[in-house]
Amino acid sequence: MGKLAVGVTVACAAAVCAAAALVVRHRMISSRRWARVRAIVEEFQEKCETPIGKLRLVADGMDVEMHAGLASEGGSKLQMLISYVDNLPTGDEKGIYYALDLGGTNFRVLRVQLGGKGKGVVSQEFEEVSIPRHLMTGSSAELFDFIAEALAKFVDSEPEDFHPPPGKQRELGFTFSFPVRQTSIASGTLIRWTKGFNIADAVGEDVVGELTKSFEKINLNMRVSALVNDTVGTLAGGRFYNKDVIAAVILGTGTNAAYVERAHAIPKWPGLLPKSGEMVINMEWGNFRSSHLPISEYDQALDSDSLNPGDQIFEKLISGMYLGEIVRRVLLKLAEEADFFGESVPPKLKIPFVLRLGSLLESHKLRGHLTCLPCTMTHLQI
Repeated sequence: MGKLAVGVTVACAAAVCAAAALVVRHRMISSRRWARVRAIVEEFQEKCETPIGKLRLVADGMDVEMHAGLASEGGSKLQMLISYVDNLPTGDEKGIYYALDLGGTNFRVLRVQLGGKGKGVVSQEFEEVSIPRHLMTGSSAELFDFIAEALAKFVDSEPEDFHPPPGKQRELGFTFSFPVRQTSIASGTLIRWTKGFNIADAVGEDVVGELTKSFEKINLNMRVSALVNDTVGTLAGGRFYNKDVIAAVILGTGTNAAYVERAHAIPKWPGLLPKSGEMVINMEWGNFRSSHLPISEYDQALDSDSLNPGDQIFEKLISGMYLGEIVRRVLLKLAEEADFFGESVPPKLKIPFVLRLGSLLESHKLRGHLTCLPCTMTHLQI
């Protein structure tokens, strides 16, 4: 019995030692794993930092590019496009108008009734439609036909007292959030696509003309009375409520800015100066690039794999179209190099653009950051 007891004791001691060794080994592995996680995240955060000094250098660089873009076509990465909007709303406008906002993976249609002086917006209705991904890289006709059909369905819901009188067409403001060289207030040719769109046969074409063709196919009684960039539209909307508004910034699927410029400060202006002495400029600042921007290895890889490598660098750093993909790439590195999700990498994490941050940007107010990736990582509790 004594020998048996000793044997059992020795066996138990061995088991305890083995278990203790496993615990120690697990802790060592876990410690190394979390040390690697910390190193990856801290390196990422360091690359994304934007101290005041760096922000000033970025701002100075943008100022130089703005002046170059106003001086001549093609003189800058910032195209500083002339919008042909030389008068903004006063708040006294009256009538029923439609709007179409195309600028990302969704588009919106809006019907608004303006009450005139002192009454503002009397009523408004809108619908949002998701754009199938294949239409973002298909043909111009397919995309605009899809939009026209959705707009026609929205018009069908129009109250009877909103119907235009015989012989009068409905008026549509077309907010088109891609770089366009305007030729008038209601026409403009597409310079290039951004935000994941790549429809080759639309480049160089009048986007209002393409949309009008789709209207005619289905006999939609509507004409585009104004073509504006979404940033210009945002500026106009701000001025409708506040006469002191002079600039607007978009931070959503993409990013851009517009502002009111003195007409005589635009050397490339082609004709007589407008009577108002002002002109709204669409900066197209998504294409801004500077050596002072905080560009990480993940940003560089995303740019190389994108549909437009080397373009829209600023947009790829801060907009909703790309932030989710940046986070996915960081998480993938954590999974591959630090077993962050266990011994195997989640299959979905290997799918490009599977993570979308539009709603996160909106709900957590991350939009104000030059690059909000460290903040995003905090929200994901990494």
